[in-house]
Amino acid sequence: MRPGQALTSGDQSWSEISVPANHLAEVVASSARTEGSGQPDASASRRTKRFAGLFGSALEDGSVLLRVALARYGGFEVVSSVVAPRPDGRPGSYEALTPVVPGAAWYEREVADLFGLAPEGHPRIDPLVLPRKKGEDPPRPGWRMPGQDLPIVPDETPLPAHLAGEGVFTLPYGPVRSGVFESVQYLVETPGEDIPHLRARVYHKHRGIEVRFQGLSPADGVLLAERVEGVASVAHATAFSQAVESLSAGEVHVPPAAMLVRVVHAELERVANHLDSTARHTEAAGQAVAYARLTWHKERIMRLRADLCGHRFGRGVVVPGGVAGPPMLAPGPTLGQLATIEADIRADIHLLMATSSFIDRLRGTGVLSPEVASSRGAIGPVGRASGSDEDLRAYRPYGAYRTIQMPAHRYRDSGDALGRQLVRNEEIWGAFEVCRRALEALEGVPADGPWTAPVAPVDGTAWGWVEAPQGELLYLVETEAGRLRRVKPRSASFHNLALFPDVFTGDIFTDFAFIEASFGLSIAGVAN
Repeated sequence: MRPGQALTSGDQSWSEISVPANHLAEVVASSARTEGSGQPDASASRRTKRFAGLFGSALEDGSVLLRVALARYGGFEVVSSVVAPRPDGRPGSYEALTPVVPGAAWYEREVADLFGLAPEGHPRIDPLVLPRKKGEDPPRPGWRMPGQDLPIVPDETPLPAHLAGEGVFTLPYGPVRSGVFESVQYLVETPGEDIPHLRARVYHKHRGIEVRFQGLSPADGVLLAERVEGVASVAHATAFSQAVESLSAGEVHVPPAAMLVRVVHAELERVANHLDSTARHTEAAGQAVAYARLTWHKERIMRLRADLCGHRFGRGVVVPGGVAGPPMLAPGPTLGQLATIEADIRADIHLLMATSSFIDRLRGTGVLSPEVASSRGAIGPVGRASGSDEDLRAYRPYGAYRTIQMPAHRYRDSGDALGRQLVRNEEIWGAFEVCRRALEALEGVPADGPWTAPVAPVDGTAWGWVEAPQGELLYLVETEAGRLRRVKPRSASFHNLALFPDVFTGDIFTDFAFIEASFGLSIAGVAN
């Protein structure tokens, strides 16, 4: 798959330009926003481009095709370069993006792990998703094909400390912790209370998802996409399907009713995720009654999702071309249940936000300044609590979001855990409103549809995106001979977790649970 093509679909469009590898960093730096003004400015943010990710693809001759995604209001651009191998056949190198685009730091570490490329000038290119022993040639699972065995033994050697001094020690927090948490290890360097330095080890969750996509049909690929990040199953299925739809041999006209069904499930997924983040806050604060109430409300949302499609996580609903069929519960009864659940949630969150002992734990905790958020391209509720107004449902609308008016939201610039909680509260109310509008539009739609359109993918490359509960979710999809050659999901959790160590200035260990909950991330989406 060579770069340089201009690509478009009826729903999502982008452009791609190819530049020499030795000019990639220069071109990206001149295009991407690398410095924040320090003050939220919606008009300015809509005129700039944001670094949205770095994606690698192996080519047949041993080269690696690097694609840099740049997001902007109403559009999406890609800058690509081919990095050739060295004369001895070893992976090549290129000028690192990180010194000029700080948000690329984790992406370049991941590309080094998966493809063996060396980003020259990167400040810290130690392994991220595939730790290996020092001095060994890097494994290159980016070239692995189905059926090949590629054993990778993680190096468990303790990482060197960054801090020194009397009483300073490193606390390995995780990967196994109390409660139902995903496998992640935080290395906390501390003299006892303060957290002056923190690192994250995410490789425990790495499952080789990208390789599992290889060789699948698009119809089977959507089943795997749903399982990349279980709490965002609908978001992943939708982003993947929209990419596949744009590769169809003819323009795919997804039925309007199907797009409305996608919206209903996506917004219920958003409510469930935001309630989970809020419940984790209450658990950390010792608010037992609020915790019990909010987890019950989340359970009611999950049961409603099951009533609609037969699966608590909405799996099996979204397919390339539309949805699998009509909702199992009619719009009228669904609207009735939603109204009751929303009223109960509003009452309980109102009481929670009026509880001073709860608010005091969030205010001023885990501050992500607008300057750092802008320079690193923070997305989702994390970015919207630090001055950004970017929400793909309005910024780069897709599906039924092009016709459903989005409720107005107040974005914050405090950047703390309280700001992130307030953003989520508003998004819960907005999600209920969008659900109502979609369900009202579905009333009267005959059960016999149509609910899907034929999709005949051709060889090529496509991108798909949605606003998942955690933020911008991107999918790079390459097809060859009607099969998936390369699929790379980039979750908002991967993009935002790199910011997690930057928010502990002035915080202590007992703040950790609040900061982690306020980010609302999924480790499955980080090390897939």
